[in-house]
Amino acid sequence: MMKFNDTLLRAARGEQVEHTPVWFMRQAGRSQPEYREIKQKYSLEEITMQPELCAYVTRLPVEQYNVDAAILYKDIVTPLPGMGVDVKIKAGIGPVISNPIRSVADVENLREFNAKEHTPYVLETIKMLTKEQLNVPLIGFGGAPFTLASYMIEGGPSRNYAKTKSFMVSQPKAWIALMDKLADMIIADITAQVEAGAKAIQIFDSWVGALNVEDYRIFIKPTMTRIFAELRALNVPLIQFGVGATHLVNEWHDLPIDVVGLDWRLPIREAEARGVTKAVQGNLDPTLLLADWNVIEARAKDIVDQGLAHTGGHIFNLGHGVFPEVDPAVLKRLTAFVHDYSREQIAKR
Repeated sequence: MMKFNDTLLRAARGEQVEHTPVWFMRQAGRSQPEYREIKQKYSLEEITMQPELCAYVTRLPVEQYNVDAAILYKDIVTPLPGMGVDVKIKAGIGPVISNPIRSVADVENLREFNAKEHTPYVLETIKMLTKEQLNVPLIGFGGAPFTLASYMIEGGPSRNYAKTKSFMVSQPKAWIALMDKLADMIIADITAQVEAGAKAIQIFDSWVGALNVEDYRIFIKPTMTRIFAELRALNVPLIQFGVGATHLVNEWHDLPIDVVGLDWRLPIREAEARGVTKAVQGNLDPTLLLADWNVIEARAKDIVDQGLAHTGGHIFNLGHGVFPEVDPAVLKRLTAFVHDYSREQIAKR
């Protein structure tokens, strides 16, 4: 096997690197013709339950694009059936839950999650990848409590999270109980992923930007602090990411994490001006991958320059996930550009 490329791990810890590391959210999946062929035969759940197939889907973008990390192919709701949540991922919709949470009794009925018992196929995939197939870190991940709760309470994706926010403020005891149960699950799930071989962790709080800062501090931050404080014992870099949550980046920066994930709305230099001194990840607008190459290159160059000037280190990524319409050749070219350009700039120092 080739020499292990730990560039992403060093960047996450604010250590010296030879080039800016690159990976892309949703790099494994919808934009790849090989993946689309597999999806004609298997659902997302069916792929995740077949370790050899899941490992192939996970490592494919590493081989195709030369990115500096793989991210485990699964969904943030993958652990929920182990808690007794009846969830199905429906094409074109997303997770749909037939037994939504409506009361404290519903919360109390949730079962304790055990990764070895409930998602052994995920752990087998991780072991296969990290022991045999990858020369870059595997990023494990989980959904954050607010985002998972929003699916569990709404019964599926939502535009305004009205039921979730109403539940949060009108049934605070039930909400806290739900946060505690989800935190227990996330800690157990992530710990098992790291023990199986994951070398970094990203927590996706995709929809928490729907909350204002005050509600985040009251209803979410204590739980996030507990989760990350416990995960610190695993000694792997911890990344926090959400979309449309520019107003929360200082709250995230307070958490015991290593990397603050930025979507495309907040430039790296502005995040630093607001006091973000930890490593950052991001943040090319994924829609720009559909633009002409000269536009992509100019934007990527600016992001790399800001990242190299940032106090804490930088991991190049998108501000959200790859669209299905993106040409895989563009991702390969972009990875090479970020590597080459950043290497040149670092060598000049």
